[in-house]
Amino acid sequence: MERKVRKERVGVVTSNKMDKSGVMQVVRKVKHAKYGKFMLKTKKIMFHDENSEAGIGDTVKIMETRPLSKTKNWRLIEVLEKAK
Repeated sequence: MERKVRKERVGVVTSNKMDKSGVMQVVRKVKHAKYGKFMLKTKKIMFHDENSEAGIGDTVKIMETRPLSKTKNWRLIEVLEKAK
């Protein structure tokens, strides 16, 4: 049996103060249903970071996984760009 394709997201890390965890913000543009204006929608996602690689301001890629805790069901794949 083949595994299904898992969701992936790219965003900016906003917090890494926890042990083996981080929070990132995903920003997307959504068109308003009535007025047609594009708006920015943001979503905070908590992810598992085994080696605590991600720092605040880094751009990271995460993947959906099984629930690891009450709030974590994403895990870090790679750090795309380090903060300057």
